[in-house]
Amino acid sequence: MKKQKKYKSYCPQYLALEAFGDKWTLLIIRDMMIDGKKYFREFLQSKEKIATNILANRLQVMEEEGIIHKKKDPSHKQKIIYLLTEKGVDLFPILIENARWSLKYKPVNEQDAIKTQAILDGGEEAIRDIIKKLKEEHLGEKK
Repeated sequence: MKKQKKYKSYCPQYLALEAFGDKWTLLIIRDMMIDGKKYFREFLQSKEKIATNILANRLQVMEEEGIIHKKKDPSHKQKIIYLLTEKGVDLFPILIENARWSLKYKPVNEQDAIKTQAILDGGEEAIRDIIKKLKEEHLGEKK
């Protein structure tokens, strides 16, 4: 049986931030959800230029938190594929709300603004459709 982790606080915000509250974790999740990245090298190629050691650490923490899981690539036995768990997919609405805030208050680049605004304009139905697609891709759930 897995030992229960002790926290400094059991406040909902604190616990959420413990799991995914740093910029790199959310950017890796973004890359998985929006850009379809699944391999270590793909994450390294993101425009924010995450360092190899930080990426390795964040992937490990995300796996320990149950946000992602990894499996061997059947086409290349030495490669690892990183996939979201249901817990990870459930972070999509949080990413969208972060993006909504940025659109309102930050100088978001035009291409990302258009992509984000299209999702927001689609409302809850668009968000549900994206979550359904993510579950198909990462969890193997069928329509």
